Amino acid sequence: MVRDRLSRFCTGVWNCVEQHRSLVISGAAAGALALGLTGWVLMDQGEVSPVVIERGRQREDNPSSSVPLPPKSRSWRSPLARQCSGVDRALRSRLNKLDASSSSWRAFVKIDPTNFGERYDKDAYGRVIDATPRVVVLHETVYSMSSALNTFMTPHPRDEDQVSYHTLVGQDGRVLDLVDPLSRAYGAGFSAFLGEWAITNKKLKGSVNNFALHLSLETPPSGANANSSHVGYTSKQYDALALVLSGWIRSFNLPPAAITTHRHVDLGGERGDPRSFDWSKLQTRLAALGDLCVS
Repeated sequence: MVRDRLSRFCTGVWNCVEQHRSLVISGAAAGALALGLTGWVLMDQGEVSPVVIERGRQREDNPSSSVPLPPKSRSWRSPLARQCSGVDRALRSRLNKLDASSSSWRAFVKIDPTNFGERYDKDAYGRVIDATPRVVVLHETVYSMSSALNTFMTPHPRDEDQVSYHTLVGQDGRVLDLVDPLSRAYGAGFSAFLGEWAITNKKLKGSVNNFALHLSLETPPSGANANSSHVGYTSKQYDALALVLSGWIRSFNLPPAAITTHRHVDLGGERGDPRSFDWSKLQTRLAALGDLCVS
């Protein structure tokens, strides 16, 4: 009985549609148009986010903004030891005299502004970060100091090409300050120190640049290659290096253990500088300056 009623109802609806076919078609078209206009308006107002297909792969207009996890902490055991006695007084006197005449061997050189920047107080994900300089990374130029300087004076608009150090120390003991210590130099790429990095550009990997000070020693001619060592650095370089580091230690209240190498902070396994570095020579000089007598 229910089936008979349903049959009679469907027959009646069909007859009605047949009698008013043009009206039904017009109504359906109007409904579809209204639905389409509603969707277009909502999309235009940002209430609907369309999925875009690009080069055969589906992507969202707003890609994931999840923060990459920092690397596991790699321990750093500083070669510099605490020293309050056994100081070379003649060395102390010589370094103090050298420091007093710094205007004769130290100068500021302006490099291209694309090769350095301001330190960020927020990372690329909007999180507050500490931009205080708290680690010193030692490097070497591989080629001459003039070659390195030419690179830093050349504009590099692309972020991935930008490079600089805060300070260069030549074989003859000359010191060139290139970037203000309060600003950010681009001395290390993919890097971290004690498990810490800062991501200031979502397109690039994290690095120590935002909280690091970078100093590079001019490489001797024997080191203009990819060998694991060379003849080493000059006595004048170690003198100048110690004086620059002493100034940074006191200005930023840095512990000597915060002085590390590019080789240590590099996460890509591609850097080995500064090669043939003699920590004992830095030890005697910083001790003479009184920077290693700390608890």
